[in-house]
Amino acid sequence: MLVLLSLKEGKQLKNYISELIKNIDLSLIFIGIAGLFFGILVYLIDRPPEQTYFISKIGVDISFYKNCPNLFGIISNCLPSFFHVFSFILITAGLISYGQKFYLIISLSWIFIDCIFEFGQKFKLLALKLIPGWFENILFLENSANYFIKGTFDSLDLVAITLGGVMAYLFLIIFKMRIQL
Repeated sequence: MLVLLSLKEGKQLKNYISELIKNIDLSLIFIGIAGLFFGILVYLIDRPPEQTYFISKIGVDISFYKNCPNLFGIISNCLPSFFHVFSFILITAGLISYGQKFYLIISLSWIFIDCIFEFGQKFKLLALKLIPGWFENILFLENSANYFIKGTFDSLDLVAITLGGVMAYLFLIIFKMRIQL
């Protein structure tokens, strides 16, 4: 009897997982990834490579910082914050894809997360106390302390995060409305 119950639960789990996979919206995920590439472009062109984690870790000079003019001007300081929140909202909405009722929750959650990280750059000591020691052994997470230590709080980043979140939310609403037509 216990084995049959397990098989029944296994079938329910399989149905649940296949329903989740069926609801994934790849177009939102790809648009979100494209947004991340725009953020990366800002780092490649307008930021010194030694100040950018992923460029300095590659070991190959892929930066255009010394070869190109500053394409994005003054907004290059906050464009990555805009694209980060915008992109991760779209990627999350594409993965969860439960419809408009979740778009606001997803958008507000990512705005909150990005703002917390930005404030972590202002309140460095508090942020550093919250980083678990085991992060040191995990790729990307091992840089968490440096993100807060070397990062600079900028209120314009908070504006960019908020704008990116609002723009992503509006994009999701408009994108879904156009698909339904």
